[in-house]
Amino acid sequence: MRLAAILLFALLPVVAEAAALDRLKAFLEQTKSGKADFIQTVVPKSGRKPQLAAGSMMFSRPGKFRWTYDKPYYQLIVGDGEKLWVYDRDLNQVSIKKMAAALGGSPAALLAGDNALEKNFDLKEGGTADGIEWVDAQPKNQDAGFQFLRIGFVGDTLRAMELTDSFGQVTIIGFDRFERNPQLPAGQFRFTPPKGADVLGE
Repeated sequence: MRLAAILLFALLPVVAEAAALDRLKAFLEQTKSGKADFIQTVVPKSGRKPQLAAGSMMFSRPGKFRWTYDKPYYQLIVGDGEKLWVYDRDLNQVSIKKMAAALGGSPAALLAGDNALEKNFDLKEGGTADGIEWVDAQPKNQDAGFQFLRIGFVGDTLRAMELTDSFGQVTIIGFDRFERNPQLPAGQFRFTPPKGADVLGE
């Protein structure tokens, strides 16, 4: 009995870690839309003071999402399924790119994409820390714009993402009040440049 108990406890960490990848796959298979508030922290490799931002996000799969930064300044990013719109209100400037070229294997592609995880990423369990179960995702495309991505869950709820870019800068996004499969107005995923705005790109 004692030996069996020792073996059971030895296996628990393995089972917990294996569950993280299963949670990610189930999340993507069962989640057609979502919305949440977020806090974003950017930590430079140099160790300088982290940059903080906050806002809200929503997505409707496949391919549609809306990220709104409210602090420290307003910026809006909208993906309508074909084009990616980035609006900087202070500069009164809009940048437009094709969705396929702008996303590729990006974090946004994970949330709003088409479930092609193994196509774009090498995935493995990332362990558990502070109650969050992590999945490590390595992009197969060297032009993805980042080197490493971690996706964290508490239960079946998306809680965090950590992104390391090619310069060693780490972006940490913590999600709060995540709501799965809400009804989202289609108009939230369309964007019309404000009158007088400078439009760059297509």
